[in-house]
This record gives sequence, C-alpha cells and structure tokens, in this order.
Amino acid sequence: MTRKNQCLTPVTDQECKIARLTLQDTLDVVGGKWKLVLIAILRGGKLRFRELSREAGISPRILSRELKEMEMNALVTRTVCNTSPVTVEYELTEYSDTLNDMIIAMHAWGKQHREKILG
Repeated sequence: MTRKNQCLTPVTDQECKIARLTLQDTLDVVGGKWKLVLIAILRGGKLRFRELSREAGISPRILSRELKEMEMNALVTRTVCNTSPVTVEYELTEYSDTLNDMIIAMHAWGKQHREKILG
C-alpha cells in the first residue's frame, strides 16, 4: 500500500472514511485561529468576557462567536454574575481536559517545526 492511501486505521475503506470524518469533527470543534488560544488562556482559570478579550487580543464580536461555539461543544461554561453592571465569566469544563494530550502534542510539534524552519 502506498503512503498516500494509508489512513489512521488502515483496515477497511469504511474505517478510513470514519477516520477522516473524526479528524474533520476535531477540526470543527477546535480549529480556527482562536479556540486553542482561548483554551490556553482559560487554563489559568475563569475570566470575565472583557478580560478574556483583552488577554487574547480578540474583538468582542469574534470572541462572542467563538465562545458560543465552545459552549455548544461543552468546552466552556458561561456564568452570568448578579452584579451591576452584569458581568459574564467563562471557564473551562472538565470535558475540555480531554484535549490536554492533543494540546501537548501540538505544542511539541509546533516547537519542533519552529526550530526546523527558523533554524
């Protein structure tokens, strides 16, 4: 079998298709410019919306969209605080911990890649 035809679980064509779908699912949940950055920031603890916006350097509109998607995928919880004015805090869920191995692996690969490309 040639390398380009191999998949993650090269047993049957159906399993290869499922492997590609699961990779796409992963990219749908954590892909894009901001989600992993937001997860990395929130690993330090819960933050208010404006604090998170400043820390990430992201506009409130885009941050709101990203957080809604992350909440929908059970990666963050949103808490509306009974303050005046109303404040909203975000924190990672226990489920988000399932991404730890992937984040560590991506960090290691990124470091290796940076060293290769930049010398």
